[in-house]
Amino acid sequence: MDTSTRAAKIPSLHQQTEINWDNLDMTKFYVVGAGMFSCVTVALYPVSVVKTRMQVASGEAMRSNALATFKNILKADGVPGLYRGFGTVITGAIPARIIFLSALEKTKATSLRLVKPLELSESTEAALANGLGGLTASLCSQAVFVPIDVVSQKLMVQGYSGHVNYTGGLDVVEKIMKADGPRGLYRGFGLSVMTYAPSSAVWWASYGFSQRVIWSALGRLNDKEDTPSQLRIVGVQATGGMIAGAVTSCVSTPLDTIKTRLQVNQNKPKAGEVVRRLIAEEGWKGFYRGLGPRFFSSSAWGTSMIVCYEYLKRVCAKAEEA
Repeated sequence: MDTSTRAAKIPSLHQQTEINWDNLDMTKFYVVGAGMFSCVTVALYPVSVVKTRMQVASGEAMRSNALATFKNILKADGVPGLYRGFGTVITGAIPARIIFLSALEKTKATSLRLVKPLELSESTEAALANGLGGLTASLCSQAVFVPIDVVSQKLMVQGYSGHVNYTGGLDVVEKIMKADGPRGLYRGFGLSVMTYAPSSAVWWASYGFSQRVIWSALGRLNDKEDTPSQLRIVGVQATGGMIAGAVTSCVSTPLDTIKTRLQVNQNKPKAGEVVRRLIAEEGWKGFYRGLGPRFFSSSAWGTSMIVCYEYLKRVCAKAEEA
């Protein structure tokens, strides 16, 4: 075999470390994936509850930090208080993730083909393709995510700072439908799109870019001779997920705070009213209420999710034909 033929057959680092979406056993991927992501959600859900409580806090509760809020929930409701709304989230998350991941991977693959003629650096190509994939996936999945968000957040804050009590997720849906009809389930939809679509784009762009930067720092970006060990691949992916989560939480927290207040407030305020009240009560720092839990949750979720996701793709990859 001559040198040119051998070089053509040696896979790039991208091919060595990432599994092509078209090469997956999709039934196995969705079934095993549902179980894996559900486990991650169980582990990190309490952080979301603490973050949401901090974002809607009023009066004396506004002075509580994340740890104090956590302790107050345990004192008042025990461990179940940290999982209010969990049933709603876990039920709706499965179809939402199927939509999200399908749109993500299809858009990434298409985007990579489209940017190839531009002859950009591999890091820039990865950032653009991943960013467009994340943006499209978020836009496609918001129709499912927003009602879940509205219902779960009302359950998270029920009985807290004057919020209404419910008997469960169905009770929330019934009361919303009675008061506002179907549109009540989509309160804050515009802000959700404005929050999650750019956040998803930033997250996936940061992840794709940071991976390439890390491989470059390790001197492996253009190395086609040796396939990196699985441990090193997982380490780079986990670090990329952590960086992406940290960047995204800092960028998206203000919009997330406004969205949360809109969705749980019984008085149905406009976004402008929420903004003015936040500034009047706490100044601009009010937009970053819950940043600590969100920063931790986003980084931890990003790391856990991407490690599980990339592992899942390797587990569900079809055997290559000889």
